[in-house]
Amino acid sequence: MDLLKELRRVIDLEAKTIVQLSETIGPSFEEAVRLLAACSGRVILTGVGKSGLIAQKIAATLVSTGTPAIFLHAAEGMHGDIGIVTKDDVVVAIGKSGESEELVTILPFVRRLGAHIISITAKTDSTMARISDLVLITPIEEEACPLNMAPTSSTTAALVLGDAIAMTLMKLRNFQPNDFALYHPGGQLGKRLLLTVGDIMRSGGDNSVILITCDVRSMLCEITSKHAGAVSVVDEQNRLLGFVTDFDIRRALEDGGDIFAMTIQEIMNEKPSSIYEDDMAITALEFMERRERPISVLPVLNRQDRVVGMIHLHDLVAKGL
Repeated sequence: MDLLKELRRVIDLEAKTIVQLSETIGPSFEEAVRLLAACSGRVILTGVGKSGLIAQKIAATLVSTGTPAIFLHAAEGMHGDIGIVTKDDVVVAIGKSGESEELVTILPFVRRLGAHIISITAKTDSTMARISDLVLITPIEEEACPLNMAPTSSTTAALVLGDAIAMTLMKLRNFQPNDFALYHPGGQLGKRLLLTVGDIMRSGGDNSVILITCDVRSMLCEITSKHAGAVSVVDEQNRLLGFVTDFDIRRALEDGGDIFAMTIQEIMNEKPSSIYEDDMAITALEFMERRERPISVLPVLNRQDRVVGMIHLHDLVAKGL
């Protein structure tokens, strides 16, 4: 058996199915999208077997791109779960033959509840199609299965159609990157668009800060105890007067002076860079990395220019930015 040939056969056949699906798109598909966009309730995806798994995936895609959706297992629906359906919902039923017992049994009850029904099927004259308000045909000449039995081409077509509907709804709703971030707060995009410096900075007892009137020994103890490699130097009103990093201390030592005989003011950088707590965390990361001489730590100020924290490159990296 030529394994590579068989792999290509399956891929080519499923690709052909998708091309045929694209050529089938017509007014009923547009009407379905508008019906889903106007839905004041939820889009409820239902199916059984492999089609049920595809329905679950489409529901997840819709939810993550701004369309409230949920999956209803057709068999479980007949045992109480149909209670989630309301007259404001649109039910999308997926089944190649349109004759699955669970689907053709539950859909009449869905209609009694007042919900609209869209079916995705390969059979225009199926029972499921006759019960539905709209029928979206996915033309399947043959499954990629060598026995022409296991759902392969048919589930691929349903999945691609589901993606096409979800992405079209996404555009119709003017779903923007900030919206996407709100729905994906754990992803990198979400973190980049949502996390502020204040969300990540070291503050309170973890913030390395010292009065300018303190001695160098106290300053070194503060740097060491807070594990930040730096300290913000402030006045009595907590205004930033300077910043001391490991680099500043090494430079003072290299100059050959007695560091403990020096004042903090003699060691510190009197014009340090800083960032505001309500700035985006990604802004801090880009600022620290893109400088001619990259830095690893920044003092953080509030809008009254008072020191409220410190942001470290390691903290930004740890958050997945």
